[in-house]
Amino acid sequence: MEKFVITKRTNGDFQFTLKATNGERILTSEGYATKAGCENGIDSVRTNVLNVARYERKVAVNGNYYFNLRAANGEIIGTSELYESTAGRDNGIEAVKNNTPQATVEDLS
Repeated sequence: MEKFVITKRTNGDFQFTLKATNGERILTSEGYATKAGCENGIDSVRTNVLNVARYERKVAVNGNYYFNLRAANGEIIGTSELYESTAGRDNGIEAVKNNTPQATVEDLS
């Protein structure tokens, strides 16, 4: 089953990663100072995931493709992994849309 995994970074910040059923990372958040902030970030993903306008398609300096999911206020909620093609990136966006509604939360912090 898809899940959000909450972890604690070495600097003490919390972050979440949305993982597919196969364990592959789909979306990773920024660092949050508190666990409550991280949980709010997960809620924001759930709120914004179906809004196509919230996805920002990007090209990395190495030529690979990725996307950011943005909140209504324009802040980045999460960033995808790198993809070798635009089709891969677009499939990643579809995976986020499809996996988020039923995703559970696992707290490893």
